[in-house]
Amino acid sequence: MLGDQLAQVALALLVYDRTGSPLATAGVYALTYLPPIIGGPFLAALADKYARRQIMIACDLARAALVALMAVPGVPFSALCVLVFLVVLLSSPFTAARAALLPEILDGDRYVVGSALQNMTNQAVQMLGFAAGAGMIAAIGPHYGLALDATTFLASALIIALGVRRRLPPEPDTSVPVSMWAMTKNGARLVFGDRRLRVLVLFAWLCGFYVLPEGIAVPYAATFTTDPRTVTLLTGLLMAAMPTGTVLGAFIFGRFVTPTRRLRAMGWMAMLSCAPLIGCATRPPAAVVLVLWVLAGIGGAYQLAANAAFVQSVPANRRAQAFGLVQSGLLGVQGIGILIGGAAAQTLGPEPVVALSGAAGLATAVLLAVVWTESRTETITRPRTPVP
Repeated sequence: MLGDQLAQVALALLVYDRTGSPLATAGVYALTYLPPIIGGPFLAALADKYARRQIMIACDLARAALVALMAVPGVPFSALCVLVFLVVLLSSPFTAARAALLPEILDGDRYVVGSALQNMTNQAVQMLGFAAGAGMIAAIGPHYGLALDATTFLASALIIALGVRRRLPPEPDTSVPVSMWAMTKNGARLVFGDRRLRVLVLFAWLCGFYVLPEGIAVPYAATFTTDPRTVTLLTGLLMAAMPTGTVLGAFIFGRFVTPTRRLRAMGWMAMLSCAPLIGCATRPPAAVVLVLWVLAGIGGAYQLAANAAFVQSVPANRRAQAFGLVQSGLLGVQGIGILIGGAAAQTLGPEPVVALSGAAGLATAVLLAVVWTESRTETITRPRTPVP
């Protein structure tokens, strides 16, 4: 993830420098989210057929090779977009395999604690990658930044090979046909056929609203200054603001709030993830914008409770399918939101677009909170009841 954040800063600055277009910049950034809509659910099902550790190692090695090609100077813009698409496409089976493997290692509330630690680590790495990455890219240039990203995938494959023991592939579910298409359809029926899971998935997908500002961070930074170096550094700070807030929120939410209270507070936290963004409508100074985005990140810690409730409700031998579908939709809504935001920022400017995204997200969060109030009792009283 550290390398990925470095690469995202490098790509955003590279494209904005070439085109000067918020839409083109957001479009390439959206490519880091959209591919799973096309192939994610199918590829994620591989993690329910083969050993999950092997899937993760193979995906890391393939992504290292693709990112290394992106780092070659002079790669045409169209080829760069194709390579970005393929790299992100391979994240679907990797993420599904990792998500399905974690509950095999940690059970009960240990899984919740482990998820909290993983979430905090991921967000801290994003914060560091965006903040330090901007300074690094300003010093070494975007091509060397992409080369560093390629080496991080190799390091990840090595860590998994040495640090995760071999496990047998999951036991096949004989009630589910073996074809990829049939597995995907049955996974969708599992996830969306249960009301509790359906609401939890929608809570996860709410992030499409509050992640949008990251996709237009470069043009947003450019509204404060015309100095290229300052724009680069400010871009990194803006991109790091929400992960910083999420680290704080996940620590408080995971360490000091009981599992039952996490579920009860989920609706309010979801509202907090979007409401502060509305303040960008007044075009405040950069310091205030950073505070607003950090507050939104704190609210985003509600995903910890949603994730824990979801995994406890899904059968173990179908977790990769379920997580793959949710993750694909998660990345898809973020990518579509960023694309729409980039197009709108081209005309309206970044500040009102971020504010509108916050307002729309807040309205959606209120509706979800109302629905969740009606169904959370069943989740609290039967948190580990598998879906039939």
